Amino acid sequence: MKHVTPGRLLALGVVLFAVAVALYVTPSNEYIFLPDKAHPVAPLVTMQGGRDPSRGGVYFVDVIVRKATILERLFGGLHRGADLYPASAVNPPGVGDQQRRRIDLEDMQHSQQVAAAVALRAAGKHVVLRPTGALIDQVVGGMPAAGKLEPDDVIVAVDGKPVRTRRDLSLAMAARKVGQTVAMTVRRGKQTLVERMRTVTAGGKTPKRAVVGILVENAVDIRLPFPVSIDAGNVGGPSAGLAFALEVLEKLGRNVVHGHKIAATGEIFPDGSVGPIGGIKQKTIGAREAGVDAFLVPAGENARDARKEAGGLRIIPVESFQQALHALATLR
Repeated sequence: MKHVTPGRLLALGVVLFAVAVALYVTPSNEYIFLPDKAHPVAPLVTMQGGRDPSRGGVYFVDVIVRKATILERLFGGLHRGADLYPASAVNPPGVGDQQRRRIDLEDMQHSQQVAAAVALRAAGKHVVLRPTGALIDQVVGGMPAAGKLEPDDVIVAVDGKPVRTRRDLSLAMAARKVGQTVAMTVRRGKQTLVERMRTVTAGGKTPKRAVVGILVENAVDIRLPFPVSIDAGNVGGPSAGLAFALEVLEKLGRNVVHGHKIAATGEIFPDGSVGPIGGIKQKTIGAREAGVDAFLVPAGENARDARKEAGGLRIIPVESFQQALHALATLR
């Protein structure tokens, strides 16, 4: 047997260590979702005369999303509660990391405005909501809109005809035939763009319906009776909307949490409805680690998945802001 000298063993060890370090720091082409401990919302929301609860409070939960290293991709169990996703599941079609980051921050800003509006209306304050177009919520991969339109674009016209609401867009598209080219005027940040694309069949039970592959909601201009400031720093996405709305109502003097520590997640819409969010596994773990008394989550699949990670944490499914308030008012 060939004798291995200590020097060779040391050299081999150095090489193996260097390889391990390289694998740990070199990013892969996949993304990793990691839990983050829930954060109190009270320090983020300010308004004139705002008050904080003497006991308990509202908490929001987020997810740490970043490129997974090669080592993390090879051994997904390196972090507790982690999940790996391909880039196609994280970035919308035709959108890179920087664009996705901009979209996430825009979603956060929009959710803050909607949350303040919903809370103030629930408190009986006068809030003005003026429709301004059709807000793109999702672009379907492989469809004509992919690479041309982005989430958070606001469609304001189709072939020159103004669009104020989602219904206006539906009526405009209903008049188009499959294979026709449509010109959509969109507002993207401070830019106004015109994107042309050929329609395709919706398939299924409506094969004659012309579509470009987008899901939309109503875009609204929100006017509040007084300033409400919400500063979540670099956290992006719309999923903290429900938590923000609860905290704004608490700041107005309404006893929302009734002395409990309450985590909440869910996208909130101008009509007060609560929509599903991503990363519910990591968010449930983050809520549990913060030691909250209950976790409000969107009803349906989100609630089912949250219960799998609850570990004794009480999960409360909600479909609307009013339902969330009722659940907290009757929570023991």
